[in-house]
Amino acid sequence: MKKVGLMVGRERTFPDALIAEVNGRNAGVVAEYARFEAVRIHEPPAYDVLVDRISHDVTCYQPILKLAQLNGTRIINDPFWRIADDKYFDAGLALKLGVAVPKTVLLPSAEYGPDVSAESLRNLQFVNWEKLIDEIGLPAYMKPHWGGGWRDVTRVKTVPELFAAYHRSGRLTMMLQQEVKWEQYARCIVVGREHVRVALWDPRLGHFERYVKAAESMPPLSDALEKRIVADALKLCRALGYDMNTVEFAISADGVPYAIDFMNSAPDLDITSLGQEHFDWVVKQMGDLVINAANDPKPRGRFDWSKLGQ
Repeated sequence: MKKVGLMVGRERTFPDALIAEVNGRNAGVVAEYARFEAVRIHEPPAYDVLVDRISHDVTCYQPILKLAQLNGTRIINDPFWRIADDKYFDAGLALKLGVAVPKTVLLPSAEYGPDVSAESLRNLQFVNWEKLIDEIGLPAYMKPHWGGGWRDVTRVKTVPELFAAYHRSGRLTMMLQQEVKWEQYARCIVVGREHVRVALWDPRLGHFERYVKAAESMPPLSDALEKRIVADALKLCRALGYDMNTVEFAISADGVPYAIDFMNSAPDLDITSLGQEHFDWVVKQMGDLVINAANDPKPRGRFDWSKLGQ
């Protein structure tokens, strides 16, 4: 019997539903909440597949996942790339793939540790803030180059607000990103680098209303626009090697879908935010994914972005 382990935090509706989905199919695969003690290198976790939805917060799981992958476990998503990935690189990757992204600039950290002196920073030049602000425009978004859940993200409308947000960031590595004036906003749930569920999503609403009430605040997507969004979402997830992700697009008044956020390798899949139809779809697709992964001994390609420029 093949075994799938789920690694989760406080969420319950999605992991419980996925376990029930897999176990109810009688496909020679059993799913459960993964359990670990003090993991020995000569006794790697005994799972054929591990679905990782928490190691970004519980970092002691990260070396366990890497050891499991070393010993043949399929990890969703790849633990080596997930730790290395960042939003600034992803914006550059999107540009390289022909996916529209806002103008994005990486900033030197506002603060450094006590072991870093002026001599340690000889490669850095002073930021020409006037030129930078003129290039990006205001309002803009100050955000960390790594992270999620809107932590440490600030919409800055004025120069004083920009500097206040920058200095609050401390030792974080921040980037400044152009604001897209959008008329429609969509979030794509992508599973297995093949299946895409496009949903209107309104970031102005409360967390539990962004999916279910978005259709009340914006018009539906045209067929052509939805087709382009699906293609762009697949380009990004295939290049990044993510089998479980969400990709957000802000659609401007002239119909251009700008990829805003697509480093969501442990996306919100709770029924209370997705609504019943989206939730049922993702549970079925994730069930297919983990069963196929457990039964397929061939390793999956990690990511395609490394082929760019060859």
